[in-house]
Amino acid sequence: MPATNATSPVVTVELRDGPLPISAVMTCPGAGATLVFEGVVRPHEAGRLITSLDYEAYEPMTSRQLRVLADAIVAEYGVNAVHVAHSVGRVPVGAVSFRLTVFSTHRKEGIAALDAFIDRMKRDVALWKTPVFAGDRDDSGHADAR
Repeated sequence: MPATNATSPVVTVELRDGPLPISAVMTCPGAGATLVFEGVVRPHEAGRLITSLDYEAYEPMTSRQLRVLADAIVAEYGVNAVHVAHSVGRVPVGAVSFRLTVFSTHRKEGIAALDAFIDRMKRDVALWKTPVFAGDRDDSGHADAR
């Protein structure tokens, strides 16, 4: 079940257990550009084969940090709106774990805002990922054969 908490009409933040669903088309009045970045779990981490990533958030701090960051990006880059969705829990290889949608009047400020948000989120937001390596044992002691 998604946990959505919107603090303003221009910023929404969502933390969702497991992989994110396929993106629905979103609109924002006045936007001339809609930029969507999706982070997909890749099959290798630190040079080793993985089956998934486990994401952990420190709630409610994580959602609050994402909202503060999104509000700052809106103000700094003059974009129309920002929507952030991030997975928590286990996300398999090939699934989307992060989606950032930026609505802007023009593409240049949208691209800059997208890039700045991702860099700052990786540096400043209480979200952690742990790779599940192929062949590792799960909590039951069974090898993860995926």
